[in-house]
Amino acid sequence: MEKTTIGIIDDHHIVRHGLKELLHKISNYKVTHEFDNGEDFLSSLPMENAPDLFILDYSMPRMNGIEVLQALEEKQQEHKVLLLTQHFDENIIDTAYHHGARGFLHKNCTAHDLKFAIDNIVKIGYNNVSEILKRVRNYEGNGANAQRQTIQLSVREADFLRLVCDEKEYTYEQMADIMGRSVKSIEAYRTALFDRYGIKSKVGLVLFSFKHKLTPPFLD
Repeated sequence: MEKTTIGIIDDHHIVRHGLKELLHKISNYKVTHEFDNGEDFLSSLPMENAPDLFILDYSMPRMNGIEVLQALEEKQQEHKVLLLTQHFDENIIDTAYHHGARGFLHKNCTAHDLKFAIDNIVKIGYNNVSEILKRVRNYEGNGANAQRQTIQLSVREADFLRLVCDEKEYTYEQMADIMGRSVKSIEAYRTALFDRYGIKSKVGLVLFSFKHKLTPPFLD
């Protein structure tokens, strides 16, 4: 069976070592990348042979986990990130999900919790979709400039969004083949949605779909 590859971003060597040993014991995981701060991680991008998932510590010098997520969003770099922290702060969790985290775990979690979250994120893209949806809605709904948006999608944009949200996580090249369009057309649909609704990433497109119930399996 092919191993799930994982990167660890944490400023404590002993934590990285312990987490690496645990991951190798609990499942078919292989730690392929380690970074001791967010700046070093970001400077490595774009990354060849990127791991399937990154485990990101919240509390680090230079840049905390939220700042790393925001930088990824600005760079439009699509990586699955599980935020791991000892700070169970509602605002931190809400903000992390808003900026593209695929899951959140407290450092007191069990090995079972960690394995469950990793497998969910790798297989279906997110851990605990219902919680993420609730928190993203609350985060945006509590904003000072929050307002109800009127969503207007062309048929092609709706088809594109359904593929973006598919659990198979198609590449843009695969979407182009499925839709019978060019990759440039797919990129045009993406850019149109980004510009129209202030979205910055593929993760943002999925969360946008969650919030407005635009595609299966998120329709009521």
